[in-house]
Amino acid sequence: MAEIIYSSMVEKNAPLYGKFIHPIKGFIEAESNICEKNKSILNLLYNVEKSNRYAETIMGESDFDTFMAKTEGAEAAQDTVEKTYDKTIEHVEFAKEFTITKKMADDAKFGIGANMSNRPKKFVRAYYKTKIKLAAQALINGTSSTMTFNNATVDLTTGDKLPLFSSAHTYATEKMEGQTQSNYFYGDLCSDSATFEKALGVMANKLRNFKDENGETMGYVADILIIPCNRPELEMMAKKICGSERTTGSHNNDINTQYGNWTLVVLDGWETEDDRFMVMSSDANKNLMGNMFFNRVPLDITSDIDKHTRNLFFNGYCRFGVGFTTWKHIALAVDSDSAVSGATAIA
Repeated sequence: MAEIIYSSMVEKNAPLYGKFIHPIKGFIEAESNICEKNKSILNLLYNVEKSNRYAETIMGESDFDTFMAKTEGAEAAQDTVEKTYDKTIEHVEFAKEFTITKKMADDAKFGIGANMSNRPKKFVRAYYKTKIKLAAQALINGTSSTMTFNNATVDLTTGDKLPLFSSAHTYATEKMEGQTQSNYFYGDLCSDSATFEKALGVMANKLRNFKDENGETMGYVADILIIPCNRPELEMMAKKICGSERTTGSHNNDINTQYGNWTLVVLDGWETEDDRFMVMSSDANKNLMGNMFFNRVPLDITSDIDKHTRNLFFNGYCRFGVGFTTWKHIALAVDSDSAVSGATAIA
């Protein structure tokens, strides 16, 4: 059992309820193991780590510049590194309860137990669903500085204090002061398969040419393609392009330059009125600690009896945090002939 803490408080003083506690605990543990084994976008798109603090701060540092030539016997040129950014991701408290009434417990011995077993399963699934949905919504709302999720305000800025997707990301070093980079683009991207194939190549090139804090090209390869869940034609084009060795619709049977390059993610909950997509480098995400998800307190379930109603209730509590250390692992492109606020023309 990887993510559940369970404590029963009623077995000794409530025989009627006590006989249900162990089976329910078994249901909770079994469902937790099932959910933990099922890989999700959380595992694919985020760096998932444990935390033992109220928040986690990640600090960046510039690299050394290239070596300089020197004359015989002379001193080497001095170099130094600079702090580039820091990002603090605070954990959010989440909680939920479910109740088994006294009447239901009385009647459970006559066959209603099946309904009782579904409740704890759904309780655990809701916990995992909350984590996955939070991670997805953070990316979906990445053009904004904050979002509201289940009554919590979540910071979506990166280390430069700008939203994850922006056309004006700044450098943190004196050497590059005043210059900016963009990971938010618009243009003619998805009018047909050939255009989409070309757009993927251009966006991969944009990501590969993102600069570090010294202005040097980082060279990361984009290998994850993320698209909305409500754009069927875009999804069909993406599947054809990612899975076909030859360019679709080509009379000359041209080589498809994007074949085998991508893991396709159709992101549940991302519903748009236009075609758009994200490209991400899994290596950059890992090495630069881009998309971060911190587990602070695993699902902690306690059970007790409400003395006023005599109902048995289960209370679940957990804490986790999501955020973005940097933006240099991911880019967003919007299919639009006209300018998109905050985005750079792809051409």
